Amino acid sequence: MALKAIKAGSRNEAGMAVALRLMGERFGNRFQTSEAVRAQHAHTTTYLPAQLPDGVVFPETVAEVEAIVGIAAEHGVPLIAYGTGSSLEGHINAPHGGISVDTSRMDKVLEVNASDFDCTVQPGVTREALNIHLRDTGLFFPIDPGANASIGGMASTRASGTNAVRYGTMKDNVLSVTAVTAAGREIRTAHRARKSSAGYDLTRLFVGAEGTLGILTSITLRLQGIPEMIAGGVCSFPTVGDACNTVILTIQSGIPVARIELLDALQMRASNAYSGLSFAEAPTLFVEFHGNAESVALQSRQFGEIAAEFGSSPFLWTANTDERNALWKARHNAYWAQKSLAPGLAILSTDVCVPISRLADCVEATHADISAHGLIAPIVGHAGDGNFHVGLLFDDKDEADVVRAEAFVARLNERALSMDGTCTGEHGIGQGKMPFLEAELGDALDLMRQVKRALDPGNIFNPGKIFAM
Repeated sequence: MALKAIKAGSRNEAGMAVALRLMGERFGNRFQTSEAVRAQHAHTTTYLPAQLPDGVVFPETVAEVEAIVGIAAEHGVPLIAYGTGSSLEGHINAPHGGISVDTSRMDKVLEVNASDFDCTVQPGVTREALNIHLRDTGLFFPIDPGANASIGGMASTRASGTNAVRYGTMKDNVLSVTAVTAAGREIRTAHRARKSSAGYDLTRLFVGAEGTLGILTSITLRLQGIPEMIAGGVCSFPTVGDACNTVILTIQSGIPVARIELLDALQMRASNAYSGLSFAEAPTLFVEFHGNAESVALQSRQFGEIAAEFGSSPFLWTANTDERNALWKARHNAYWAQKSLAPGLAILSTDVCVPISRLADCVEATHADISAHGLIAPIVGHAGDGNFHVGLLFDDKDEADVVRAEAFVARLNERALSMDGTCTGEHGIGQGKMPFLEAELGDALDLMRQVKRALDPGNIFNPGKIFAM
């Protein structure tokens, strides 16, 4: 996405003035219009410019969300749902102005059905808070995008993360949602049954809609049993292709790996320095296995044998919790480690995903592209499902460097699509990926627009995201 395409859209000034007054009367100090609060609720995590909302409201109940939607619908004012603000593609910007609906005070775990392995939470519950709540039940919620994101935001962006290779993504782990639609009423998309053939799959329609169809008010999630044993390990490789081919053969061999993460040599240098590690500055896999003592030992041995075929260093694994936590903390801090490589530069974090059999091809071609153009761009990825991320460092104040960075991102997306992949495995579309979604799906976007118009005829829910209307 070229920066010049991130423009302010049309505004309904008359409707906005009335809506702001009504919000203030209805919510008092839970409606804020100060620039500082509005700036906190605009895009800040990557190089896309922030576009501030006109106000921020903090609902605490479903009835209040219904009231907010009612006011916005009547006066034609945009609403932008806000979780924790950790999304990366401009999802929370307000290009047409409007009101940010901060769900952080809707943070209750409503129900835990331990015998059914599910729970229902409000959208403001974060994944870390949920797992703290669940820890005495023997259950956990496995989706781990790195950031302590809200469950509502994770559902809206169809998030995944390091555990996706074993446990799937949000689309696989959301059983049902409730949402307030443009009619101003809460609807429920499904019940808790593990399968259903009843009508359209509305749950999947809202999961990944990025807040463009309504405001989520609850999410019912599939849970997993906490494994009896967890073991993790590290091994390095001569080339990034060797590491990728190890991943491919591991998956094709049916080894039930829980996490298998790729960090290239530059990322390892950054992570060593930032997180105080001392691993080889070479393409590296971080791996984790879940199960009982016998299965974990078997899986670790099988993986080590495959890695050795591709010239890896000895696969060193441990079940020690502190050692594993240090490893995965370093992985989750990869973004900050990338920034530390050149603190004066901006960072553009982007992702693509390809069929697992094409992972090595895509990563190697991307490495060659980075080298050919003299870029600073470490690679890290959820290699077990073909998803990888590039953290491109560049001078956002130098127009030529911005053009060079954006050209690289365009080539990366074209490369992934040419391999029958996708322009985003987990970041979502937001504003930043809109041109690439059009290249990926073509005329199917027209069907998406029809769905949007049917459910949100006034285009009040997060306009200017996913596709142009």
